[in-house]
Amino acid sequence: MELKMASSQVPSGGYDPSAFAALFDVEDRHFWFRARNALIEEIAANTLAKVPVPSILEIGCGTGSVLRSLGRVGAKGRVVGLDFHADGLAYARRRCAVPLVQADINQAPFSVRFDLVGMFDVLEHIPDDLAALKCANSLVKPRGTLLITVPAHKTLWSYADDFAMHCRRYESSELSEKLVSAGFEIGFVSPFMALLYPALRLWRYINGSGSGTSNQQFRRDLTIIPVLNELAALVMSVEARWVATRRHLPFGASLVAVAVKPETP
Repeated sequence: MELKMASSQVPSGGYDPSAFAALFDVEDRHFWFRARNALIEEIAANTLAKVPVPSILEIGCGTGSVLRSLGRVGAKGRVVGLDFHADGLAYARRRCAVPLVQADINQAPFSVRFDLVGMFDVLEHIPDDLAALKCANSLVKPRGTLLITVPAHKTLWSYADDFAMHCRRYESSELSEKLVSAGFEIGFVSPFMALLYPALRLWRYINGSGSGTSNQQFRRDLTIIPVLNELAALVMSVEARWVATRRHLPFGASLVAVAVKPETP
């Protein structure tokens, strides 16, 4: 199933579709994506362990890197990917044999609700993030779960955030407050990507936030240095297993949150 919305509609958030090709080329190998996907898959599996036929929706599924992992978790149920950009869905179709829906989150064309809704490094692209979280809430079953990752700490803002068209980076308290305002109960919030945090803080201290980034700089940031990449992947796989059991880390370059929709009155 693939449902397309009219091309004249305006998305709720900014993203450069030209980045999809570069991401697709490295996501399966780059330590950052591997560590994030491992964390997401394990949390999702733990969350849905007692749901015999789970239903999962990923909002902003992009090239399908995380969606493929969610497909394994929801193999006995229904998994759906949603993205505004047809360019991203074209890549996702190459990775995943699940229904793909082209739509904006504010006009998600579903009459059903899901046991788990995921938004992975998506919310920071949306100007009205609270409205987006309320839309996500409407798609979650009562006692269902919203699983979300976002970049952490305003002090880590850099040219990479500008190039990625981010609207913000989040503090734990800010993310928690917005989830509660959107009608969720907080299950768990923790930093992750701790390995990157000291390096990024030092880089920002020395170089500032930077500006005027280009596609070339973006591709440079995605360059894979084999030995370092595998070492980082090994360290961060340990971190992912730690956080997936809902144990907190003291710091990190990203945040992960598990939020539960209360029973309706």
